[in-house]
Amino acid sequence: MLKFVIIGVALFIVYKLFMGDKKKREMNQAKETKRKVATGEMVKDPICGTYVKKDGDIRVREGDKVHVFCSYECRDKYLKQLEAVTIEKEDD
Repeated sequence: MLKFVIIGVALFIVYKLFMGDKKKREMNQAKETKRKVATGEMVKDPICGTYVKKDGDIRVREGDKVHVFCSYECRDKYLKQLEAVTIEKEDD
């Protein structure tokens, strides 16, 4: 009986150590993302709000502005919105 209690306590301690480490990594990653946003290394995707690297591969140039996207789906949604606004302006 004592063996089961000791094994149970040991497993609980290992679980807590693992979960504590996971939370610490998540907090460090959040701090790093905030730092990169503050320094301008990351920008916000205009469709879904995800932060992506400023020099990401999926981009759309609109006049002087360059928008960076997290995925091709977000880029396509943005292009459809842009097209709808353009058509709306032409109709007026």
